[in-house]
Amino acid sequence: MDQATRDSYEEKLRKARRRLKRHVRTAQSEGFMTGAAAMLRPGDVVIDCGANVGDVTAVLSATGATVHCFEPDPYAFSLLEERFGEATNVHLHNQAAGVAAGSIGLMRAESFGEDPRKNTVMSTTLPGGRGISAQAEDVIEVEMIDFPAFLSGLIAEHGDIAMLKMDIEGAELDILEAMEERDLFDSVRVTLVETHERKFPDLRPRFRALKERIGEKYATSKVNLDWI
Repeated sequence: MDQATRDSYEEKLRKARRRLKRHVRTAQSEGFMTGAAAMLRPGDVVIDCGANVGDVTAVLSATGATVHCFEPDPYAFSLLEERFGEATNVHLHNQAAGVAAGSIGLMRAESFGEDPRKNTVMSTTLPGGRGISAQAEDVIEVEMIDFPAFLSGLIAEHGDIAMLKMDIEGAELDILEAMEERDLFDSVRVTLVETHERKFPDLRPRFRALKERIGEKYATSKVNLDWI
């Protein structure tokens, strides 16, 4: 076998291993969500932050819990409305989550137009992400909510929050740091977060430090920052 053939086989093997690792992680994450959702009951309050087209919302709302969904992308939000607009236990918020109220630019994937339903999952309010269009004509101005303040209000009203799922394409870092500073994790029974340090290399040191601090204080069954 010549060197070129050997290199080709090794590259294929590396790709196969990466695919297997992704599949295993996805299966573990789905299992974690299923187990956590099984503990929910009518009257519980949960939050789907970064609801996209509502696949997680469907799991949460089926339990009878009250679900607050946040989704800033107008395309994804229109699909959420089609699915859950009549659901009495689902509250839809066409807003981005941040650490201050106001407005912010929403950027979409460069490939958004090729398959909007698939690629809307990449929409982000955080500039500098890989594969994200920063062209002025592609930036959509959206409303932003002070999410830690919203969460604090829900906790004050209900005593605690049964579950918080967060997948907001990098914007989670500021929110998680604010939640840590205000001890808000203590009042959420289960927090599941997909973090996006791979998409934003400059933020990796902050993500790493946050995960180390959270890992020292909370079990992953309570706060899981490696959910997917």
